[in-house]
Amino acid sequence: MATKTPLITVLGSLNIDLVSYVSHHPLPGETMTSSSFAVSPGGKGANQAVACAKLSRSHNTSSSTSADETAHIRMVGAVGADSYGSILKENLSSHGVDVSGVISSPSLKTGIAIIVVDEPTGQNRIILSPEANHSLQPADFAVLPAPKPDLLIMQLEIPLPTVLAALRAARDAAVPVLLNPAPAQPLPDDVFQGLAHLVVNETEAAVLGGVSEADLESEAGLESVSKKFLGLGVQNVIVTLGGRGVFYMSVVGQKKGLVPAQKAKVVDTTAAGDTFVGQYALDVVGAGAEFDIEAAVRKANRAAAKTVEKLGAQNSIPWRDEL
Repeated sequence: MATKTPLITVLGSLNIDLVSYVSHHPLPGETMTSSSFAVSPGGKGANQAVACAKLSRSHNTSSSTSADETAHIRMVGAVGADSYGSILKENLSSHGVDVSGVISSPSLKTGIAIIVVDEPTGQNRIILSPEANHSLQPADFAVLPAPKPDLLIMQLEIPLPTVLAALRAARDAAVPVLLNPAPAQPLPDDVFQGLAHLVVNETEAAVLGGVSEADLESEAGLESVSKKFLGLGVQNVIVTLGGRGVFYMSVVGQKKGLVPAQKAKVVDTTAAGDTFVGQYALDVVGAGAEFDIEAAVRKANRAAAKTVEKLGAQNSIPWRDEL
């Protein structure tokens, strides 16, 4: 009997990225000329959906539903009925993402992210205008949108009450959730109760864990904050540390460890974290009860390292056969 292709639903943001590449981040009051400018599809939700889709299929497969894909990816979110909204939906579709859950409203504008990339280091600074993303209301997610997914992925670029409503709906439907709480903000403790996967960077771990980033410079500090999340009900905690690697801890077998960073020539760090989430999520739904957190982290690390070697967000995410 043929096995059913797992379904990942990503509930989150869709933004158009307006990106300037500069020799250094501008100082207060400084006007500078960028070396280049790009308009590209982005938003943490859309980036993670594209990451799941690209990493679930080979580069040469068609954009339509493919027998080659290891998971089916569905995006749920909102854009304006404008040219930017069309670009976002078309780009998702071209990478194999199901966009039937993306609302286009003529009364709304598509979300915009203004990104400044420091070329020597690849580090970015971002100003976000959520627009249509903030039209997603808690009442819309009292029940999860059908069909029922094998994994729900969320971030915090849509209203927090909406994320909390979807978390409750997922809990009621016994759907595991991967939460990437970015941008960082304090969350109520009940968010963590029964949460399958918490993926955070150092800043997010510090804000959510009520510690300073300096506390997370040692492995003991990382273990301490991870234990706090496990104590609140999280099953698997991942802390991404950039050049220092990735710390993980699981309630299953009390597995823990620090996986070193992959060597990479950093060009642009945009979407590296989203790529990590995408590859990790695919291992979650592909492995089922046999899920190996360390193997998943190592593979996700490799995928993220490929992403930082290219400019842009969704364009820089590798396909499955490029790993």
